[in-house]
Amino acid sequence: MTTHILITGASRGIGAAILSSFDGRDVRAVGQGTASGIPADFTDPAAPAALWQAALDQLDGRIDVLINNAGIFEAAPIDLDDDAWLAAWERTMQVNLTASAQLSRFAVRHWQERGEGGRLINIASRAAYRGDSPAHWHYAASKAGMIGMTKSIARGYAKEGILAFAICPGFTMTGMAEDYLASRGGDKLLADIPLGRVAMPDEVATMARFCALEAPPSMTGAVLDVNGASYVR
Repeated sequence: MTTHILITGASRGIGAAILSSFDGRDVRAVGQGTASGIPADFTDPAAPAALWQAALDQLDGRIDVLINNAGIFEAAPIDLDDDAWLAAWERTMQVNLTASAQLSRFAVRHWQERGEGGRLINIASRAAYRGDSPAHWHYAASKAGMIGMTKSIARGYAKEGILAFAICPGFTMTGMAEDYLASRGGDKLLADIPLGRVAMPDEVATMARFCALEAPPSMTGAVLDVNGASYVR
């Protein structure tokens, strides 16, 4: 049976690499993003429901795998005025965590109704465990929340065949990471990665594809690192 997959944040970077990795006769994958299929603005709380329905329509009413990859990485220094700092916090939480939670809920309910199980893969971050810069409390917190959500889903629904995995990249060569490396001093940051380079999007995509199609059910709840040994736990 063909596996039907929905991937968020699929226009570029990691999401585009994940979408490309599913080229094949036994997989139908649709992506969310302005350049990849279904547009959805996750700052709008109504967007996840609209995206889910649009994806179901494209995939003949069945989604087997959800990959939550969409996210933003915006600086919010603590010396911003109160309203601006709070707005940045809430925007990051809405896009990175709440929208992923909404989609995950739709997916779990869909799989329960079908009685056939499904797979959820959340693209989190090394920041969930290691933290991030002083201007990115909100980003680290959103990704830590994603890890907690993944583990809760794995524990709560495994008996129904609903599996959940998280992947935690460190720096990955995307536009978002390139901007950050440039702003923070690339050589110094690279010196903190024992591998000597940042990860490539296709490396993260390889892990996502494995979790979506091949990972054994007993692996549910696993959190997988891809950070060049820059954070080992």
